[in-house]
Amino acid sequence: MPLAMAKPGEENKIKGIGEKKKTRRFLESLGFVPGGEVTIISKISGNVIVNVKESRVAISREMANKILV
Repeated sequence: MPLAMAKPGEENKIKGIGEKKKTRRFLESLGFVPGGEVTIISKISGNVIVNVKESRVAISREMANKILV
């Protein structure tokens, strides 16, 4: 399921990152790597604030749909 569909406060494990190589590299630089843990903090106007690798990161709903958990 895409990360955008996960519930806030629920801890999820990243299973994969879809899309193009450039997008995958960008998300991996933010800490979104397969096998990593990610928790949604909140969803605001379609954007998602997540906790990944002990950091809070804001990503768009479009990017969150590319991260499979």
